[in-house]
Amino acid sequence: MNERVRLTPEAIDRLTANTEPWLSCDDCFEQLDVIIDGLTRSNLPLPDAFRVHLMTCPACDEEARSLAALVGAVIR
Repeated sequence: MNERVRLTPEAIDRLTANTEPWLSCDDCFEQLDVIIDGLTRSNLPLPDAFRVHLMTCPACDEEARSLAALVGAVIR
C-alpha cells in the first residue's frame, strides 16, 4: 500500500474543474433519458448542469453517450 499512483492530467482537470451548477450522479441518471430525448428529437440545448457534470464524470458521460447512440439508432 506504499505505492504511489500518479494522476493523469485528465484526472487532475476533472478533479479541479468548476462544477457549478452542481448536479449529482443520481440526478443525472434520473433525468438522462428526458435530456437525451430532447437533444435528439428537438435539438434542445444541453442544460448547463448536465454539460458540466458530463465533462467531469466519466461514468455519467459514458452512460449518456451509450444512451444517445441507442436513441440515435432507433430514430434513424
